[in-house]
Amino acid sequence: MTDEKATNVTWHNHQITREDRQKLNGHRGAVLWFTGLSGCGKSTIANAVDQLLHRQGVHTFVLDGDNIRMGLNRNLGFSPEDRTENIRRIGEVAKLFADAATIVSSAFISPYAADRELVRALLPEGTFVEILVQASLETCEARDPKGLYRKARAGEISDFTGIDAPYEAPESPEIVLDSDTKGVEELANEVIAWLKANDILPA
Repeated sequence: MTDEKATNVTWHNHQITREDRQKLNGHRGAVLWFTGLSGCGKSTIANAVDQLLHRQGVHTFVLDGDNIRMGLNRNLGFSPEDRTENIRRIGEVAKLFADAATIVSSAFISPYAADRELVRALLPEGTFVEILVQASLETCEARDPKGLYRKARAGEISDFTGIDAPYEAPESPEIVLDSDTKGVEELANEVIAWLKANDILPA
């Protein structure tokens, strides 16, 4: 699905640069890539971070897995090939947001390390922030907010990450959030602190 079919196209540079937009916004553009098992808290934490940033006057947007699959990626399933194409498209969209000096949070399982690295390669160094939301399978199953684990265990859903499809955890993410033992507010503040310490946000 990644074969290039577009021909006779030329990249056009913008007269307003990424740096111009960052100066106007007062912060750098970046992609906060939340990854982890279903039910680990990715979307909840991403939205909590988004609220904190919005209150500080930061330009933000959240790309949520289910929302994207209801629109842009509604023609994709959950096979390994479709998962890869899902992440590729999301990465390209996230890059556009970051180029516009927006801090975009993406909340997707994104189970394959190679797919996440492809997105990292799209972005300038230091602007792809891989965030592992770490929670045990037992914790995620106990939460099971959408009832998906129950359906997967019953054989009603196939290719479900953590049950009959793999999850390749990041080996060296920029941030690790302990969703097993910490609350959403504390974890969101850990992300904000990292962004300030790494000059994406003003200190």
